[in-house]
Amino acid sequence: MANQPNPGQGREINLKTMAEQFIGGLQHHFDMLAFNLASREAATEEAYERHAQAPRIMPVALAHRNFEQMQAHARDLLFGQIVNDALNLSVNCMHNVHLFLSLVKARSEHGELSEEAQKEAQKRQQEFLQAPLDQKFNRLEEGYGIMCELEDTIVALGFAMQAIVQHGGIIQKPQLDEQQELKLELKEMSEGEVPADIWRQRDRLETVVKVFREGEKITFSDLELQKIILTVTAFAHQLFTAVFKYAQENQGA
Repeated sequence: MANQPNPGQGREINLKTMAEQFIGGLQHHFDMLAFNLASREAATEEAYERHAQAPRIMPVALAHRNFEQMQAHARDLLFGQIVNDALNLSVNCMHNVHLFLSLVKARSEHGELSEEAQKEAQKRQQEFLQAPLDQKFNRLEEGYGIMCELEDTIVALGFAMQAIVQHGGIIQKPQLDEQQELKLELKEMSEGEVPADIWRQRDRLETVVKVFREGEKITFSDLELQKIILTVTAFAHQLFTAVFKYAQENQGA
């Protein structure tokens, strides 16, 4: 537990509460995706046209898309949203835990969380917020000894989002690694396992590799979209566990 780096404020940051709230938020995203997938599966052409015609007027009737066109468009929007949400959630998780880490480190170095120590922690946090994604991982490792096993996949999500925004989802050279691939390692549950949650069953997760190459369009199946959220959950679990260990070792818990 550590005080927030704002002189005069007594609010504290509790790592356990932070982790529980973050994972709970991920469950909300997971449930929303399941609901959207179920809604799309149940959609019919008749229902779509009934709703489209209900006002008896359209902005531009000649540009009205038919059911099949809207199915494809909705699918593209959904997978773009999931990739973007997964990336934002991962980065926000890193930002939150780095604030906690910087406070723990400042208190360890100064013996107490004085105003000077809080200012030092705030300076580290601002530098971290402004750093590119790959450098955030470097700062976590160099400053606190924290390794993120899913670092490459989180970075790959950033490149995937870049391809979606800049090239309509088509992979270009800037998104490729040294092997000329864009590779994501997605987490899934072992076959035959009883459904549970990652918080209790992380050691039973398996990895499935999704690879894209130059000129290919990024696509994910419905199940793979769910695996993206599960992968972010596994990433957050590993990160929070490492941060808690650091806090214990530095008397910051």
